[in-house]
Amino acid sequence: MSFLSYLMNGISLGSLYALIALGYTMVYGIAKMLNFAHGDVIMVGGFSIYIMTTTIGVPPVLGVIIAVVVCTALGVTIEKIAYKPLRKASPLAVLITAIGVSYLLQNVALLIFGANTKLFTSVVNTKPITMSDGQLSISGETVVTIIVAIVIMIVLMLFIKKTKAGQAMLAVSEDKGAAELMGINVNATITLTFAIGSALAAIAGALLCSAYPTLTPYTGAMPGIKAFVAAVFGGIGSIPGAFIGGILLGVIENLSKAYISSQMADAIVFGVLVLVLLVKPTGILGKKISEKV
Repeated sequence: MSFLSYLMNGISLGSLYALIALGYTMVYGIAKMLNFAHGDVIMVGGFSIYIMTTTIGVPPVLGVIIAVVVCTALGVTIEKIAYKPLRKASPLAVLITAIGVSYLLQNVALLIFGANTKLFTSVVNTKPITMSDGQLSISGETVVTIIVAIVIMIVLMLFIKKTKAGQAMLAVSEDKGAAELMGINVNATITLTFAIGSALAAIAGALLCSAYPTLTPYTGAMPGIKAFVAAVFGGIGSIPGAFIGGILLGVIENLSKAYISSQMADAIVFGVLVLVLLVKPTGILGKKISEKV
């Protein structure tokens, strides 16, 4: 394979990380909490599509729509039951709860679907693009993933800047108490944020399982961790930062596998993260927040 092939595969993988990281960064930016169950919501989205398309036989597009609805409902339910009672609790308590929810979703999936790997049928029907010299072939999944990631990033940025709900999210992210005094329903705003993040998880699950057509109860675990790294890399809380971090992470990982060592790729990725944070602790596009005392 040529360098361009490795680069395109890296951008495709990075677009998946970016999609997942956008969900992370939305929740952290508004609710100031790390939802480590986000990767497992991706897994639930993948299984929802698998059941709809394989068992019931609905068209792939309808399967994705149903998965979005399922994951959105799941995200809202998790927020209401697990996170809302901890609104004023310590960050450590919320973090432990998030990890507990993650393990709960994985084990429920194990009980329902078992540990055997399921073969996932791609929901993307786009034909691959082949360059004139035949040296570079870009899969349909790669094209769709990149386009979807860019479109979702733009839509989220416009939503935050142009809508009342988006402005409410900005206000809540700045100061929950002041936002509440201004008449903003903080709880509803945070719930909406979880709904959006979980809907993005369903789309990410569809594209992840289409690009890598296997499905297990642990499918979303490692991509979720790497997407969190991407969000920190780009500046967690920043939508364009999450996108840039995801793309860079995917490219670094793929080129490391191609030219250095497939076993060392993850170590290299985390090593680059450490170096970036040593130089710029807030991430590439993160802003330094000064605390008043």
